Amino acid sequence: MKKRLLSLVFTGLFCFVFTHTFAQSKKKPNIIMIISDDTGWGDLGVYGGGLGRGMPTPNLDKMAKEGMQFWSFYGQPSCTPGRAAMLTGRIPNRSGMTTVAFQGQGGGLPAAEWTLASVLKKANYKTYFSGKWHLGEADYAMPNAQGFDKMENVVLYHLNAYTYCFPSWNPDMSPEMNEFFQKSTTGVLEGLAGQKARETTKVTEDNIAELDMMMTDNNLKQLEAYAKEGDPFFMCINFAKNHQPNLPSKQFAGKSPAKSKYGDCVMEMDYNVGRIMDKIRELGIAEDTFVIYTVDNGAWQDVHPDSGYTPFRGTKGTDREAGSRVPAIAWWPGQIEAGSDSHDIVGGLDLMATFASLAGVQLPTKDREGVAMVFDSYDMSNVLFKKGKPLRDKWFYFTETELSPGAVRIGKWKAVFNTRGDNGAIAGSDMPGQQLGWRGDETYIATVPAIYDLWQDPQERYDLFMNSWTEKTWTLVVFNQATAELMKTYVDYPPRPLQSEVYTGPMTIEHFRNIEKVKKLIKDNDIKVPSLSADPK
Repeated sequence: MKKRLLSLVFTGLFCFVFTHTFAQSKKKPNIIMIISDDTGWGDLGVYGGGLGRGMPTPNLDKMAKEGMQFWSFYGQPSCTPGRAAMLTGRIPNRSGMTTVAFQGQGGGLPAAEWTLASVLKKANYKTYFSGKWHLGEADYAMPNAQGFDKMENVVLYHLNAYTYCFPSWNPDMSPEMNEFFQKSTTGVLEGLAGQKARETTKVTEDNIAELDMMMTDNNLKQLEAYAKEGDPFFMCINFAKNHQPNLPSKQFAGKSPAKSKYGDCVMEMDYNVGRIMDKIRELGIAEDTFVIYTVDNGAWQDVHPDSGYTPFRGTKGTDREAGSRVPAIAWWPGQIEAGSDSHDIVGGLDLMATFASLAGVQLPTKDREGVAMVFDSYDMSNVLFKKGKPLRDKWFYFTETELSPGAVRIGKWKAVFNTRGDNGAIAGSDMPGQQLGWRGDETYIATVPAIYDLWQDPQERYDLFMNSWTEKTWTLVVFNQATAELMKTYVDYPPRPLQSEVYTGPMTIEHFRNIEKVKKLIKDNDIKVPSLSADPK
């Protein structure tokens, strides 16, 4: 009996040591993150779109069949917040990146924020960024100042911002205003860490349609270089499309069965994803490479028909499902089960904790300037590799100015307080009602939220809170508790100042007079307060 016990003990120790040693010595995966802009949840073939919408997506469909497709993956309601959340692992109001940035505003992602790149640098990853940034114009906010060794083919704004100064687009613009936009609109950038980013070319009417094609050409060259070097790398690849106005490359203009510019650009984006995936396979690094594809925010129905499709209620810019639920596909041969699906609540916020876990590094507890901070990111490894329960069971939705969430999802239940943009475009019209889309009023339900069962009612049509047949008033307690816990974190970890301009509501006479009273009170009592115009970095 003793011999058998000793044998079992030694066998167990051997297995533990072998497994531990294998886990420690296993090569860190290369990580490639591919982001497209404004692409609709229902655009890809595997989400019911593709050829059925006149825009086949064979490469992304293949990626899903070889990897994992997500059905409840969330971005944020618009571009800048969506990208900030993915890169920092923090809800946008923590970083101050809550609203869309325009040219000439300066500022951007605070220097104190950790990014996916700066965290992966702690694990000795080589880091690369290309494509749409949209996180500010200041030197401290550039990719090469935020942990990326190299930035290439970088554009700082949404595509339509570049068309402002195109005479053919805005012939009614005054020469003085055109000159302002010409001077304030930065062109395509590149640069290395520790250096000032440099402009390589302006974005013009002649080259704007080819930005993504040119970027992908350089992505393939960078992949070849990294494969030769053999070190783990992180590539963040961001297509400028499918943001309105969709201007397809000459290779795809008029090629979609839909014969629409949006359809052409979806096919172009899918083609470029295919080029990247084919290069990974060709270089023989597929089994060492984790790839995730997703989108920054929901489809922008306000610009229909030059927009993606979503089956959900609302549109980009709202707290409804259409504002934040996005397509996502993860791929890693031999690690992620081919053809698998996930209906768990996950999102772009969770890439930070997941990438750190894959790289074997701990998330920091202080920001890059030594101040205590908190992440809103959960490791998705259990979901990706089907090795346990997901760590996340809730999602908070925010529009530009909301500190407390305008909507909350817990499990299958969703509470909606802010009903902005409920109905999207008016049926039968190319002109959406201003009050129905992103530009609509932020209208809050009195006293209690509307409650929806997203499993039975993903379109948020039937409010169950006080329905006489199946009222769900008990859910209010659960949602209030979750919101209260979130709000407590703002006390210990105050949000950063707003990093770009946004309309925050009317300045009423009463509000102005109250401010003047406070200023007089401070002056009369000689109270010293810190400056409110401190450097946002």
